[in-house]
Amino acid sequence: MAEARPHVLYVAWGFPPSRGGGVYRALATVNAFSRAGWDVTVLTADRETFEKYTGVDPSLEALVAPGIEVVRVPFSWPAMDTDLRSWSALRVWAPRQWRNRRVRLDQRDFPEKGYGPWRRPLERAALEVHRRRPVDLTVATANPNVDFCAAAVLNAEHGVPFVMDYRDAWMLDVFDGGLLHEEGGRADRIERSLLAGATEVWFVNEPIRRWHAERHPEHASRMHVVANGYDPTFAPEARLRPSRRPLTFGYIGTVSAKVPMAEFARGWRLARSRGGDLDGARAQLWGYLGFYSTPSPALLALVEEYADDGLTYEGPVPKARVQATYEDFDACLLVLGAGLYVTSGKVFEYAASALPIVSVHDPRNAATDVLRDYPLWFGVEDLEPETIADALERAAHAALTADEDVRAACAEFAQRYARDLQMVPRVEALTRAVTKEARA
Repeated sequence: MAEARPHVLYVAWGFPPSRGGGVYRALATVNAFSRAGWDVTVLTADRETFEKYTGVDPSLEALVAPGIEVVRVPFSWPAMDTDLRSWSALRVWAPRQWRNRRVRLDQRDFPEKGYGPWRRPLERAALEVHRRRPVDLTVATANPNVDFCAAAVLNAEHGVPFVMDYRDAWMLDVFDGGLLHEEGGRADRIERSLLAGATEVWFVNEPIRRWHAERHPEHASRMHVVANGYDPTFAPEARLRPSRRPLTFGYIGTVSAKVPMAEFARGWRLARSRGGDLDGARAQLWGYLGFYSTPSPALLALVEEYADDGLTYEGPVPKARVQATYEDFDACLLVLGAGLYVTSGKVFEYAASALPIVSVHDPRNAATDVLRDYPLWFGVEDLEPETIADALERAAHAALTADEDVRAACAEFAQRYARDLQMVPRVEALTRAVTKEARA
């Protein structure tokens, strides 16, 4: 082993060309291991899953480092199948009974609706990878949490150490702080077993890490924060000059039902109606309206309702076009769901732009902790139209007047959040641990 390259198996249901939010973290992780001298094999879902259900960004596949092997495991998603020709008679004539039966089947092998049936194919694929080339470390990222099963089976049958990388959380509802699953229930028991065996456990922010450390103090020393960060290659260029009217405010990301877009729209209408620095301003939404490839009708209706106020939906933006998209922005809109534990990878990319950032979210969000010292950050204390309008007006004024020194300070602030810097300490520690064990 001292002379051979160590082999890491990375497990992520969503991997390029998936356009899901977690795909950028997945990319950064595998590329970081590759740069550190590891051979990397990825287990992910088949390409057709993303093309059919969640949407794809083909440009992402070019970002995977050369030499990384991607093994695609077929994934079936009956609940998302809209082809009536493939439906059973039970689903056609008794949809409620079919749904109830589907939920039971989904959770038979693993307690996760939609994803549970993937456990067995995923475990078989992991064991086959290990048979072909022994795995020295498994890194599994969630959600879905079924990804952890590949790590568990290799650890149980071959003693392969593993890392659990939480992009969100399993038991914790990051929006309201409650539990997503029953205390002492099946999900809780499986998670506790996995945490007991994990070499490291990663979380995206300190509030989520702290919650888990308090819940599982015996494992706290193995819990680490690996923030999402931004990708320097594709991050926006820092804007060091003031903008000119009319201003463009931009949002890039996925708008889910948790995102207070209606509250933002009301505040935007109020602020824009007052003229001044916002006279003729536009608010552009880039990304996806909902989690699936077809935009949410309700969100499309919202955009249409506020079209006369300069609110537009511009559609998805490929990763390769993100940098160019920021060039048209004069300020960034950070609209997030409420919750002490909520953050977003977009926070760091926004900061790299050195543009004013308007936070339209609960001030207790973890994003507040990240942006508190950002020189051009404009947060809100509540989601009332007047409060949001005031933040938008202050950001508009800053966009027109902030000088080069202030913007340079914004760019300097962002540098600490480059995604590769977030990954390096953990990858180095794991490399040392695996190499040391091999030499023992």
